[in-house]
Parts: sequence; structure tokens; C-alpha cells
Amino acid sequence: MTLYGSIASGSFRRYSTYRAATFAGIFTNSVFGFILTYTYIALWNARPGLGGYDTSAAVTYIWTSQALLATVAIWGGGFQDDLQARIRNGDIAIDLYRPVDLQSWWLAGDLGRAGFQLLTRGAAPLTVGALAFHLRLPRNAGTWAAFLLSVGLAVLVSFAIRYLVSLTGFWLLDADGVRSMVTIAGMFLSGMLLPITLFPGALGELARVLPWSAMVQIPTDVLLERRTGQGLAAGLGFQLLWAVLLLAAGRAVQRGAARRVVVQGG
Repeated sequence: MTLYGSIASGSFRRYSTYRAATFAGIFTNSVFGFILTYTYIALWNARPGLGGYDTSAAVTYIWTSQALLATVAIWGGGFQDDLQARIRNGDIAIDLYRPVDLQSWWLAGDLGRAGFQLLTRGAAPLTVGALAFHLRLPRNAGTWAAFLLSVGLAVLVSFAIRYLVSLTGFWLLDADGVRSMVTIAGMFLSGMLLPITLFPGALGELARVLPWSAMVQIPTDVLLERRTGQGLAAGLGFQLLWAVLLLAAGRAVQRGAARRVVVQGG
């Protein structure tokens, strides 16, 4: 197994030890799933076909977004706490001297985290939703494969955004303010709260081209088979483009940040 494969595997095992937190997260996601489902049902009963979704698709959208919440780390977290702490206390200087790529190191760990969350806090709430409501889940194995690929690309985009946010700590020493603003933007612009297709006018057009739409809106539309053929290729290409651009930006910022490392107290 490669070094980065070992890091991903170790991260998966690390998160699997937090059983109480995992069950609490599944319960919380499921409760919010029920609350949002009944809210959506009331809304769609009043406005049938809103945003191009029927009621069944809208309910499926809710439970899929709940399944993606922890997997894609919409609220941030994952490696961010550790990385920001190491930047603040100066331990990041040691990391930069190690014979490994800093960005790849944290990315491997985040992929392990995402894999565990997908199998637990992703699959469990979606199963609860499917048992309680009529969800429009695909029967085509190809759709599920495309969905998993889309989720993987969503995790890459999410990681790249969170990595850039954490690197601001090299200049600000405390990146929590930037992190809070980006988290709020991500919750709104990813389609987590409402599908982006419901956003009016210019706001909707802007939200569609920003990277956050690659985190929830596109994977969910893939699962709902609203993206097929050229539409599917365009959606996956959009996610890949943002992943490449943001990862490249993170690498460039990392190079600049490494030149100004200040070890606190020394």
C-alpha cells in the first residue's frame, strides 16, 4: 500500500472509533431529514412542480442532501481543526520539512474520512428516508456508479475549498472567521438548504457556476437522473474543472505560505 493509501486507511479507522459520535450524527441527520421533508411536502403541495421537481423528487433531494452533509463536510471540519492548530502553534514548520507533499497528505486523510462518513452518515439516513417515504432512487447500476463518481469529485472540491481557508491562517494566524463565512456560503450556495434551481434570476445563475454547486446540487441531480448523457458529462466535467482549479490554487498559496512561516515563540 502506498504512503497516501496508508494515510487514507488510517483516517478511515480513526473515524470508525468514534461510534457514539457517528450514531449521534446519523440520528441528527435523520431527524432533520424528517423536519425538512414535511416542510418540503407542504411547499410542493402549495407549488407543484417547483424548480422542476415533483414531490417525490423533492423528498429524495432532502434525504440525499442529508446523506452528503457529513460526507462532503458542508459545515467544514475534518482535517481543518488539526491543520489550523498546527499553523497557530508553529508545528506546521515540521510538516513542511517532511519528505511528503503537505497538500496530498491532508487530502489522503480527508478521503479516508469521507469514505467512512459515506458508508455511515451517508447510507444510514438515506436508508431511513427510503423506509419512511417513497424516494425516487435509481434502479440502474450505472446511475449509482455515476453518483459515486460525482460524490468523489464533490469531496475533492470541498477539500480544496477547506484547504484554502485553512491556509489563510498563515497570514491571519486564526482562520476561524474566514472559515465561518465560507461555511455559511457553502450551506446556501451548495443547494443544501434549497435546490439552486429555486434561486431567482441572477442569484441562481451565479450559484450555478460557483464551486459550491458541485458539492450537493450536482451529485443529487445525478442520483435523481436529472443529468444524463451530455448533461451528465457536463456536470462531472464542471466538478472536475473546479477540483483542478482549486487544488492548483491551494498548491500555489501553499508555496507562498511556506515562505512566511513564523513559529510562535521562536
